[in-house]
Amino acid sequence: MRTYIGFDDTDDKDAPMGTGRLVREFMYGLPQTCTPIGVVRHQLPRFSDIPFTSNNSSACAIVEIADDSTLAWLKDHAREHILAHCALGSDPGLCVAEESQITSGMIEYGQAVTGMTKTQQDAITATSSIFLEGLGGTNDGIIGAAAAVGLTKYGWCGRFIEFKRLRSLGRDLRVADLEETGIRVVSVDRDPLVPLPSDRIVKGDWIRPSLWGGQPVLQVKMLEQSVWEPAHTKRKKDKKLQPGMKVDATTTRPYTS
Repeated sequence: MRTYIGFDDTDDKDAPMGTGRLVREFMYGLPQTCTPIGVVRHQLPRFSDIPFTSNNSSACAIVEIADDSTLAWLKDHAREHILAHCALGSDPGLCVAEESQITSGMIEYGQAVTGMTKTQQDAITATSSIFLEGLGGTNDGIIGAAAAVGLTKYGWCGRFIEFKRLRSLGRDLRVADLEETGIRVVSVDRDPLVPLPSDRIVKGDWIRPSLWGGQPVLQVKMLEQSVWEPAHTKRKKDKKLQPGMKVDATTTRPYTS
């Protein structure tokens, strides 16, 4: 039974880790009765009326479980994990849903959150039959947590920050290495060729596949024949901002996932 677990707003200016890292640590601690699939990071808008401490992103863990009893345990474990590791000044939210529970209305809500300001009531309405809980502060994290679940089910938004052995693949790879892991490789050049299994992928120390068509897809650009590089690289830190700097709705802190 595929299950989606949305997390949002678990950090503050002094937090040792952002929401993405917190969710990854959650996945590392799952028992053998759960099969972790991946973690998808979703970008939310940086509007002036939305306070945030990072780049305003939420995250969704995707987990395969056996039965409803495991689902109940998973909800409790996710709650305990957030409460144990979230920052004191955060406003965390948690959303947990079986894949079959996620409605078209919830997907539409997630899409809307990426382009306009939404309220807690909007999140509650969109998830009327789904587990949604605020875990402290203003509880505004329920807005992004619900959106993360809807957007992940939508399947055309976000990037994987965890997927199988993604983080241990190494810097210089073959296309086949990614495909064997379950990551498709697609050229986004103007006149694209097809990356072949024996082709090389260089600069592979930061690979974060996009969620396209419900699958992890690495977008690449050709450097030379049979040699490719990821189309997107790690965000450069803004030198004007220092790690841990207090931010408001018009600035961002240099945390990346």
